[in-house]
Amino acid sequence: MTLAAALNQSTGWAIVISLGVLWVLLGIYWGRRAKTSEGFMLAGRNVGLALGAATAMATWVTSNTTMVAPLLAYEKGVWGMLAYASASFGLLLFAPLAFRIRKLLPNGVTAGDFFRLRYGRLGWAVFLVITLVYSITWLVTMAIAGGKLLEALAAIPFAQGMTLILVVCVLYTLFGGLYAVIGTDFIQSLIILIGIVFIDFVVIQNVEVAAVHTHLAREQPALLDIMMPAALLAIFNNMLFGFGEVMHNNVWWSRAFAMREKIAPKAFFLSGILWFPIPIAAGFIALAAGPLGVNVTDPSKVGPQVAEHVLGLSALGPYAGVIILVVLFCSMASSIDSLLAATSDLLVRDIYEGVFKKSLTPETFRPVAAVCIISVSVIAWLLALSGLPVDQVLFSSGPLVASLIWPVIAGLFWKQLNRTLVILGIVFACGIGLWCYFEVQTYTGALVAAAISMIFTIAARYLGPQPLNPLSS
Repeated sequence: MTLAAALNQSTGWAIVISLGVLWVLLGIYWGRRAKTSEGFMLAGRNVGLALGAATAMATWVTSNTTMVAPLLAYEKGVWGMLAYASASFGLLLFAPLAFRIRKLLPNGVTAGDFFRLRYGRLGWAVFLVITLVYSITWLVTMAIAGGKLLEALAAIPFAQGMTLILVVCVLYTLFGGLYAVIGTDFIQSLIILIGIVFIDFVVIQNVEVAAVHTHLAREQPALLDIMMPAALLAIFNNMLFGFGEVMHNNVWWSRAFAMREKIAPKAFFLSGILWFPIPIAAGFIALAAGPLGVNVTDPSKVGPQVAEHVLGLSALGPYAGVIILVVLFCSMASSIDSLLAATSDLLVRDIYEGVFKKSLTPETFRPVAAVCIISVSVIAWLLALSGLPVDQVLFSSGPLVASLIWPVIAGLFWKQLNRTLVILGIVFACGIGLWCYFEVQTYTGALVAAAISMIFTIAARYLGPQPLNPLSS
């Protein structure tokens, strides 16, 4: 059985359009509460534990989790599976930092507020370039993955499927802002968790863990090698990627500002715990391909292909494609909407109001925010037409995010730093890290960038340190 046989095109269109209409209607419903700019951008700063943990977990469960985690397991074995799971440490580490952020920036709106106040306009500008490039990159990977999956699962042409997913997410984000994003994320997180657990349960019903181990030991012993160099590099690369992602991206800062002060650390810690087993479960599905006799024609789609195979063997066979499509659609939408909202907040708050010194009234805020959301989605759509491999597009930005880990930590806890050295460290880390990614080895980029940035940041603590600006917005 091939992925192309999972659903016919009309059924695929019906499912995606039905889900899209549901999310848009919910966005309109929840959007009624977004009456002010703070409501639209930060959900009134009153998000509780359940919604806070669910939105963080759902945003972290991207289509990269359901696609790249199985790919890493299929190519690099057990360590490859754990490598992707190590990204959860980013959410766990951000838990105590979220408390610190709320304490130092009680009225903060975006991550840009932190960089502007701590590192001045030059550091702020460097941060904006990095975070906007990364946010667009991440959004492009979501769009590409969505288009490819709809093409594979339901024979929907790549460009049409990608466009539909983006349009749906744009619409409900436009109507409801962060209220709509968090509300839909809660439902999507439940669907994702139940769906992946159920698929793994069906896999285990068809092949025992011992049989998977025996097959790998006989046919692919390298996948059980705990000293596989590429796999070990992947672990540290993903870990640093996760740290850098939550440290700088406004997706996570906006949630820290949106949650109640004492709730934020608990929500991020809980979301990290909930997310950790998901890539392991998705990776195990890929490792079961051999014992199940699945002919993997495209390693990048090994997860959905094995899931479809085992579901097809069960009583749910006719509905296998439906279950997979619903789970994967939710995993994509839960990240795309968050990126659209968080990136538009940066464009409104930091670029429109900050760089261009424009003032916004309650009447003019929503039109400007709408233009930013639509502009970001159009740029991502145009770039996604390339259809590049999602893992390559995503991990190429690893050096960018890794370069910001230490400047954020230092800025939150140290009162004196040589700001010039810190900024130079970020720039050098990005440049050398990208060179290593393309010229040395894929998984060295983030490692090298994090190391260079760390050296410069520590040096900035002792070489000509000056008092940092107070964090008050």
